[in-house]
Amino acid sequence: MPGDAASSRLAARILAGLGIGLALGLAAGILVPPEGRAALDWWIDGVIQPAGRIFLRIIFMVVVPLIISAIVVGTMEMGDIRTLGRIGWRSLAASIALSAVSVGVALGIVNLLQPGSSLPADKRDALVESYSGASQKSIERGSQSQPLSTTLLNFIPENPLAEAVNAFNPANTGGGLLAVMVFSLFVGVAMTVAPREKTSTLRGFFEGMFEVSMVIISFALRLAPFGVACLGFVIAARLGLDLFRTLGAYVGVVLLGLSIQQFLVYPLALRLFAGRKPLDFFRGAREAIATAFSTSSSNATLPVSIRVAEAGLGIPPRIARFVLTIGASANQNGTALYEGITVLFLAQVFGVELTLGQQFTVALMCIMAGIGTAGVPGGSLPLVVGVLLAIDVPPDAIAIILGIDRFLDMCRTTLNVTGDLVVATIVSKNPGPA
Repeated sequence: MPGDAASSRLAARILAGLGIGLALGLAAGILVPPEGRAALDWWIDGVIQPAGRIFLRIIFMVVVPLIISAIVVGTMEMGDIRTLGRIGWRSLAASIALSAVSVGVALGIVNLLQPGSSLPADKRDALVESYSGASQKSIERGSQSQPLSTTLLNFIPENPLAEAVNAFNPANTGGGLLAVMVFSLFVGVAMTVAPREKTSTLRGFFEGMFEVSMVIISFALRLAPFGVACLGFVIAARLGLDLFRTLGAYVGVVLLGLSIQQFLVYPLALRLFAGRKPLDFFRGAREAIATAFSTSSSNATLPVSIRVAEAGLGIPPRIARFVLTIGASANQNGTALYEGITVLFLAQVFGVELTLGQQFTVALMCIMAGIGTAGVPGGSLPLVVGVLLAIDVPPDAIAIILGIDRFLDMCRTTLNVTGDLVVATIVSKNPGPA
């Protein structure tokens, strides 16, 4: 597919940009003598880092409109909730349950293994100093705690516009971005119930907002190779070889989390709720799993998934087509798990202690963001940035993750597609009337 080829070329350019930036940064950190550090710091702070932030600022610019439109559109695609029937409600319940488990796995292994804490204290101090403003805000905010009842109440916004405007304001005491997500979910559900002829204009508005946001993000990603090179240079020059050990720990934890969900949680769910042998399931689903890994796109895999579900897994067509079509955009277990690990990892890297309440908020945001994640390569990036900004963790460091994101995207897309097939299998066990 032409789109896949273009995406692969962009991923290759981003990876090359990261490699060049890291190599030059390591060389600068090693070769520049102590008396030249002041000049190097001037170049980093005044030229290289601001240049690298350009593409990130473009992404930041559309995070709020993208999240609002993505959740509204994703919810609308489910159809009228009053007429979902037994199939719809069972698939929705299974999707939410599996997403919740995936985020729980993410938070559990990150808290247990602490991959971001592998960075030595002096290197962490240097990194925090590089992002002193944002880091200080996040540390101050992390030290402030609210009663659980207040935190839960703030999820429902009194003024959605105010929450959207102040979503990334560290002084905001409201629900922030999560409140915006909840509002978007309410709007999406309400639009499925309201008469379609009276909401057609509004539907077109949200669909158009989503498409425009994705176009802007695609433009930003064209600048990503240059931006990643600059930001990679900055981080490598200040962290040295310790960066690679920390980044390797991050990749290992992501793969561990995805493996737990794929080879432990899914087989257990198949046994308990579908009475299906996991080995038979994976044998029947192998073509869709391979396609998902190679394309990094749930949407591109959808036709194969439907065919595999009907022919290989024996799922009735009416269930397979409904559940898998909705799941391609609204059931993103792998993406939710990846976002949870990434957010907590970067918080650890910057020495930000997130309270239990804040981690619960991150979990909810990751589950809800899964509804609106675009089923295309790199579709989760803006939502990860949004969650980072919401808890005031400096998001610029995501540049080094973006450089290896293509491989991780392939892995989490595989989990997403497998999860859709697991949900369809569970629903087909006892579908009841349509």
